[in-house]
Amino acid sequence: MAALFSTLPFADKSSFVMMMMMTIGVLNVAVSVNNDHNSKNRETADVVSGNGSKLFPWDKMRLPKHVIPVHYDLLLHPNLTTLTFTGFARIEITVNQQTSSIILHSKHLQITRATIQRRMGNSHTEKEVMVLEYPPFEQIALLAAFPLHVGQNYTVSIEYSANLSESFHGFYKSTYRTQEGEVRVLASTQFEPTAARMAFPCFDEPSFKARFSIKIRREPKHLALSNMPIVKSVNVANWLVEDHFDVSVKMSTYLVAFIVSDFKSVSKMTTSGIKISVYTVPDKINQADYALDAAVKLLDFYENYFSIPYPLPKQDLAAIPDFQSGAMENWGLTTYRESSLLYDPEKSSASAKLWITMVIAHELAHQWFGNLVTMEWWNDLWLNEGFAKFMEYVSVSITHPDLKVEDYFLGKCFDAMEVDALNSSHPVSTPVEDPAQIQEMFDDVSYEKGACILNMLRDYLNADVFKAGLVQYLRKYSYQNTKNEDLWNSLAHTCPAGDTQESQLQGDGFCTRNQQTSSSAHWTRREILDVTTMMNTWTLQKGFPLVTVTVKGKNVHLHQEHYMKGSDSSPSTGYLWHVPLTYITSKSDTVQRFLLTTKTDVLILPEEVEWIKFNVGMNGYYIVHYEDDGWDALISLLKENHTAISSNDRASLINNVFQIVSIGKLSISKALDLSLYLKHESQIMPVFQGMNELIPVYKLMEKRDMDDVENQLKGYIVNLFKDLIDKQSWNDEGSVSERMLRSSLLLFACARKYQPCVDKAEEYFMKWKESNGTLRLPNDVKTAVYAVGAQTIEGWDFLFSKYRLPWFNTERNQIEVALSISRNKDKLQWIMDQSLLGDVVKTQDLPHIIVFVAKNPSGYHLAWTFLKENWNKLVQKFELGSPSIAHMVIGVTNQYSTREQLAEVKEFFNSLEEKSSQLRCVQQAVETIEENIRWMDINFEKIKIWLQNNM
Repeated sequence: MAALFSTLPFADKSSFVMMMMMTIGVLNVAVSVNNDHNSKNRETADVVSGNGSKLFPWDKMRLPKHVIPVHYDLLLHPNLTTLTFTGFARIEITVNQQTSSIILHSKHLQITRATIQRRMGNSHTEKEVMVLEYPPFEQIALLAAFPLHVGQNYTVSIEYSANLSESFHGFYKSTYRTQEGEVRVLASTQFEPTAARMAFPCFDEPSFKARFSIKIRREPKHLALSNMPIVKSVNVANWLVEDHFDVSVKMSTYLVAFIVSDFKSVSKMTTSGIKISVYTVPDKINQADYALDAAVKLLDFYENYFSIPYPLPKQDLAAIPDFQSGAMENWGLTTYRESSLLYDPEKSSASAKLWITMVIAHELAHQWFGNLVTMEWWNDLWLNEGFAKFMEYVSVSITHPDLKVEDYFLGKCFDAMEVDALNSSHPVSTPVEDPAQIQEMFDDVSYEKGACILNMLRDYLNADVFKAGLVQYLRKYSYQNTKNEDLWNSLAHTCPAGDTQESQLQGDGFCTRNQQTSSSAHWTRREILDVTTMMNTWTLQKGFPLVTVTVKGKNVHLHQEHYMKGSDSSPSTGYLWHVPLTYITSKSDTVQRFLLTTKTDVLILPEEVEWIKFNVGMNGYYIVHYEDDGWDALISLLKENHTAISSNDRASLINNVFQIVSIGKLSISKALDLSLYLKHESQIMPVFQGMNELIPVYKLMEKRDMDDVENQLKGYIVNLFKDLIDKQSWNDEGSVSERMLRSSLLLFACARKYQPCVDKAEEYFMKWKESNGTLRLPNDVKTAVYAVGAQTIEGWDFLFSKYRLPWFNTERNQIEVALSISRNKDKLQWIMDQSLLGDVVKTQDLPHIIVFVAKNPSGYHLAWTFLKENWNKLVQKFELGSPSIAHMVIGVTNQYSTREQLAEVKEFFNSLEEKSSQLRCVQQAVETIEENIRWMDINFEKIKIWLQNNM
């Protein structure tokens, strides 16, 4: 599943949304949510069945392994008028342990009849069974009147009905408005992680893989889609068609999908004969071509890379008008938010093209990592999501080299570190039990950290060894479930190459670097590399290492410790990582390697150097502190010749120096000294990282009424990038990264009231308004133009009138940004209220909008009040523990930095029931505010003095 709320981006938010949040002053926040209390078995409870009261026969959240499903035969009939559906499930099961009860999942299903059939010779006996329900565990029990014997096969049949879900999960209702204004209804599914049970009774855990035969009844004017192709359609009545889909491959329940709609499609064939189709509402079919071409290229790439054929005859990509996350990897029928799939070459931005390509790459990677080989339980979700996130970059760097995606990868690691530096973080692999805890696993630790440690491992082993291990893993465990150690065992008994030539790395298209690469003898001291031991240090403990470097002549002294923010963040004992260090020096741009497996170590250089830079290209998941005059030497390098090191190395220095300030090992004045070089920077990642570090500082001041210093700092940042801003053309020319940089810089400049930018944007907006919205604005400057125009009530109203029109659908994200940064509090309140209603503004966009409003100095009180007053509605709509809830909780509060604000946040969440108050995102929000208070107490006066001396 493509996280819509990863901290980019893009959160997952489309890449556009995250980028916009950064440029208008949004502190990047990873969305890591959790529940730290230990799982424990609940007591059994008396529940009422149709025949009275009886004890529920199972007392654990996880299902027993007594009974295993083999095949599901499903018939579903959704009624898009009454918004209900009926269903019939016939499940073939095998018995592993004698029992008289069958425990499976069911949620909000009204079961009308259930039977068990057993085959004895040529005869069949079918008997009705008692059904007990235990809603707290979302389980039902079928009680047989006879024992079910080991090794025998039985068939369970269940008839039921339900309402189509009003949320974004289960079998749910979605709507769209045609160009003529007609509202049309469709029904679609979102089952990951635990919502298949809302559509049919099932063994809704990843390890219970089975085959599925699905039949859907629909009106003739609609079409039905599912994981497999239709094999036949039967007219049940004049007004009713029953579509029969081919039997699926063996898969987990969360990957089942079906849609009933009036979508249109475009199709192409891959090289190996797989039919690729993109489905969307009819009015938007002209926006499907880019996704179709990208999907064909990417599926061809993956079949070649993994050396394993895609096992289904087709792959459909469907754009759903109402969709909570970014996308979902249902096998053979991937589903997407419209903004994650549809691209208009005339109207869509450069960031939209990047985002769409990456999301498609993510979901198609899942067809192997996740679908073909699936984690055994949700504690190892990263085996799905970390790999899919990592493979986005590997694949797109080859299929779409013009996007230069490898330049953005280090941003994923910065995002992950933002949350992983908090005490409320969790190991990549961590125990979970209930649905809310499972939802919390869909965070930056599973996605971004998972991808970053895989990239680090590939850089360590070399690309060819790493790829061979992955192929072995996929082949060995096809159609099975795996744990952490299964992956490491597939990569075990491999040694890093003694010399990895640059051409070998580039052949895989990813960890390319300017410098020639090599390995030192220290790297390969042991004959056999213990991948399991090494990677367990990265997956079984939270956080990441801070490596402190002290150069004394030719000796480089190394020390590692757990990097953790917070007032009580004294170095953690017992934390130790196997850190594959890389470095370059003033005397050699050849990448040297050193495996640090102990708390301290020393490496010896062949000669003394002026400077040394560790973590080349930010390929490692660690940060570096340079003691003594180490930082001074690097600051001098950036000041005098910043292009002597790569743009990614420059971005990592910007990130690292501010992280070192946060734990008190370096003065803020030193970090600001380093930032001075940005006046000469022109590359997207160092510029973005500079903004990411500097903008949040004045955003903290905005909420403390520190106008003088706040305005000085804003002026400093604008002046830092002034030359680059002035160089930006107001058109759509250039590479994708140049266009994304332009869009962000112009929005930032206009939001900061840089007059040349404001004047130009006002001129564009007036001309656009005078044309009644028909004037074609350059795509990359639209957000800046809209943001300036929306500052007047008249401009806001005009912009919203266009937002409602179908031909502005590709610009909705950009318009939402502009509407949300108005200084008019009535408008801000109204847009949030409308988002919750979901009529004019889609409720799927509410998490973004509320966070945009929270970043607005005129809106942060409104956003916090809105969150509190509508908490129950938000949880009902988006689900407790979901990334959407986490995004709102953290995004609304993460720029608070006063003790009064901290007390208010604590008071509200402590007033909620335990499951809400113990969410990881709540812990993270509180911890972030505490860190903000401490940071401002220490650094505010120093910033004030530095600005006085450097402005």
